[in-house]
Amino acid sequence: MIAFAALLERLAFTPSRNTKIALLKNYFAETPDPDRGYALAAMAGALSFTAAKPAMLRALAMERTDPELFAWSYDYVGDLAETVALIWRGRAERPNSLPPGLAEVVEALKTTPKADLPELVAGWLDISDSSSRYAILKLITGSLRVGASARLAKTALAESGSVTPDEIEEVWHGLEPPYTPLFAWISGHAPRPDPKDAPVFRPPMLAQSLEGVDLTTFNPSDWRAEWKWDGIRAQLVKTLGGERVYTRTAEDIGHAFPDLLEILTDLDSHVVLDGELLVMQGDEPAPFADLQQRLNRKSPARTMLRDRPAGVRLYDILFEDGEDLRNLPFDARRKRLETWFARLSPPRMTLSELIPFENFSELAALRESARSEGIEGLMLKRADSPYVPGRPRGPWWKWKREPLTVDAVMMYAQRGHGKRSSFYSDYTFGLWREGENGRELVPIGKAYSGFTDEELKFLDRWVRAHTTARFGPVREVEQGLVLEIAFDAAQYSKRHKSGVALRFPRVARIRTDKPAAEADELDEFVRTFL
Repeated sequence: MIAFAALLERLAFTPSRNTKIALLKNYFAETPDPDRGYALAAMAGALSFTAAKPAMLRALAMERTDPELFAWSYDYVGDLAETVALIWRGRAERPNSLPPGLAEVVEALKTTPKADLPELVAGWLDISDSSSRYAILKLITGSLRVGASARLAKTALAESGSVTPDEIEEVWHGLEPPYTPLFAWISGHAPRPDPKDAPVFRPPMLAQSLEGVDLTTFNPSDWRAEWKWDGIRAQLVKTLGGERVYTRTAEDIGHAFPDLLEILTDLDSHVVLDGELLVMQGDEPAPFADLQQRLNRKSPARTMLRDRPAGVRLYDILFEDGEDLRNLPFDARRKRLETWFARLSPPRMTLSELIPFENFSELAALRESARSEGIEGLMLKRADSPYVPGRPRGPWWKWKREPLTVDAVMMYAQRGHGKRSSFYSDYTFGLWREGENGRELVPIGKAYSGFTDEELKFLDRWVRAHTTARFGPVREVEQGLVLEIAFDAAQYSKRHKSGVALRFPRVARIRTDKPAAEADELDEFVRTFL
């Protein structure tokens, strides 16, 4: 546990991606099995302990300290594991004891009865220093937040051997922590793990943005065009080993979409499909906000399944009955997809439309009309392109519609994570409306991207100089800075105080030239965009 705690601490305070990878590589090389496998699982979010919950940690902490002091500390720090690790008052019965090992902690959390866990965890915390306590508590809460994603950990592991991260992805979901066969393969001591018939994830092919690309250099006959729908990219897998619904980042979201899993179960075919996950109302896609409600549910209720039924617009077919189709040209894969679809006619699935066109001016005009249909834009795919993992430049392009913009006032700011952990880089912004006590700002969204490094430094200095109140990690600021916010769409939302929600908000420009009193009004925003 001491080595794992040191790794977490160094990752949290290391901004450089390459340095993080080097830290992970060293840890994997120097740490024996099964500890390194459990560390990898923790980084990847693959550890879950049904009996150990954050509520137990809060109760333990309040037994050792004044409850009101704990509440104040938690409010200030903003992170449960960090708060408990720092405030914990240990007992001195075992002054020479060492913290438990990582594998010991993981295996005990999986097997110890729920009633015995508080005493077990309290004993661990008593014999640990604050860093080891923090690591133990982070394992229990399940959110490391040290600037090292699952993909980064897999990248570091791949660089330890002679494989690629995508090769690791293709066997990942056929393995279980502590991944001993995976480490043996990476180190060259065993063959590649065979996922057999497991419903594993296949790394997706992604598109580059068409911004700045000269379309006059393209021959229209070489390209195929599709709509870019406003949902999330999904991979549907049906094998002898089961069914899965994955996001493009390999997150298994089947628990939120049992209706899709049921369709896959009934298919008379073993297949891997690539498509856009949507909520469908009849034949038409519903607003993204409806899909977001499905994504946020671990187990959707019957009413949710009835009122917001999931559907998929199919883009591609990667495997069919054991045959890998990814090296075929796009046109050949499309023909296979159409044949497969015509044979099975799966419910809640439709084929993504191929848009006929003679020149790119026609497509540009279609793109301009896309917003009224709830479409993000267009996709351009070379007719001869194989399905290649990653984001290669050239074969696929995304041609998104122009963003919408609104002038909003910064209201709150919060520190970022990873390399932005020392900057206030996450901003809540709002629009004006008439309230009971006169004109007031009401928040309509948050943004943490779109600005340059120099603009980030300016915004951070501005936040620090104009803070009016603090709420844990959040600073309230003077209502004096206008941000031009770009966004892709807006929709009504009962979950937000303003009644609206933005799709992909980001900072387009810092409006130091505009007084805050002249920022946009909420009523006008609703009339314009909704």
